[in-house]
Amino acid sequence: MTTDERSSSFRRFLHRLTASEEELDAQRLQRGVTECGAVPAQQCRRGQVVSVSGRLRTVAYTPRTNLPTLEADLYDGSDVVTLVWLGRRHIAGIEPGRQLTAKGRIALRDDRKVIYNPFYELEAPR
Repeated sequence: MTTDERSSSFRRFLHRLTASEEELDAQRLQRGVTECGAVPAQQCRRGQVVSVSGRLRTVAYTPRTNLPTLEADLYDGSDVVTLVWLGRRHIAGIEPGRQLTAKGRIALRDDRKVIYNPFYELEAPR
């Protein structure tokens, strides 16, 4: 092992000791994004068709008179993308803490990234 490799390894070790649990979780999520070939949410731009992967932070049913919606915030360690299913009250498996990969076109709503009616794949619970 070279001196540079030892130095780099030592820096990573020190970072793991001093980083907060949130920072370490974000890094784990970002590694998962890279491994599955998804686009980091931070890099997604309006109009792009993307695949995003991460963990659902919140899931909320929004009753509206004309069109109910189910909304879920997907966090991948870099940013949040809100997944919106129009006309749905509940979807089995869509719950906070669940890992999934979603595909669709990025839109902006109130300066937040949104994918309407995404295609999604649930990951096995860990």
